[in-house]
Amino acid sequence: MWKYFLKRFLLIFPTLLGITFLVFLISHFAPGGPLNSEIAKLKGSGNLAGASTKQISQEEIELIKQRLHLDKPAPVAYLLWLKQIVQFDLGESRLHSRKVSDLIVEKLPISLFFGLSGFFLTYLICIPLGIQKALKEGSRFDFISSFIIFFTYSLPVFAFAMLLLYLFASGEVFSFFPLGHEVSDFYEELSFWGKVKDRLMHMFLPVICYVVGSFAVLTLLMKNSLLDQIAKEYVRTAVSKGLSFSDSIFHHAFRNSLIPIATGFGSNLTLIFSGSLFIELVFNIDGMGLLSFEAVRERDTDLMMGLLLTQSFLGLIGKIVSDFCYILIDPRIDFE
Repeated sequence: MWKYFLKRFLLIFPTLLGITFLVFLISHFAPGGPLNSEIAKLKGSGNLAGASTKQISQEEIELIKQRLHLDKPAPVAYLLWLKQIVQFDLGESRLHSRKVSDLIVEKLPISLFFGLSGFFLTYLICIPLGIQKALKEGSRFDFISSFIIFFTYSLPVFAFAMLLLYLFASGEVFSFFPLGHEVSDFYEELSFWGKVKDRLMHMFLPVICYVVGSFAVLTLLMKNSLLDQIAKEYVRTAVSKGLSFSDSIFHHAFRNSLIPIATGFGSNLTLIFSGSLFIELVFNIDGMGLLSFEAVRERDTDLMMGLLLTQSFLGLIGKIVSDFCYILIDPRIDFE
């Protein structure tokens, strides 16, 4: 088994090479790339279609190309970027005029704080709810909970976030929670428990949105998986031998029904590390999602590639974590 995991870890590096090379090529040849963005800034216009206030000479354009390595073939430019990465240097963001590594270290904890809170809360709610829906299938509880689940699933996350802000933060209906950001402006002046309360108040609505994003899928997956296990022969055999129905469910069927849940475990971890753009935009959270959006919008190559490398690496680690969860759930699984 350890050989399998060792192979998976070793495969991370060629996989990262493939991902980053493909994206680097796309960004290198895509219209409106970093060269156009730099020229537009020098002209004093937001885009090349607008009126310009300054003429850019060909010599200046060539200097920009040299600085961005756009005067070289794409594979050569990629190798130069890769050489920089091997030296543990993610480059410098043109947009923020700061090291990419510093930006990631600053923004990642913010996304982790909100994302991990939503992640654990989602599983704490969805697994017990899915079990209850399976055990009470066809009951009033199953019908009402299904209506709530499908109603929240039908709402786009950004629309649900704005609805929460309007109802509970705007003052038009209630003003229980702040409108956004991670903490209040006077956060440093608060006592320890005041800071804890302030953070909890700021995180409540965004975390609810994180939960709603995967609430329906996980709950129904848990329900259907458990129903599938209950219908199998080994459960009926356990009951016929004198084991109570509840014991046969929680000692046997429940564990097997967690395997499909573990499949999406790594993907959900990836979403946590990459952040949620819509939630961060609505609640003015300065995290990884917003940073990634700015990097792509401004064609900030170093920042975009640094974020891609970080998020892809964490995503691949998440896939390995999913495989490890399989073994914890069912030791009989042998990947070899």
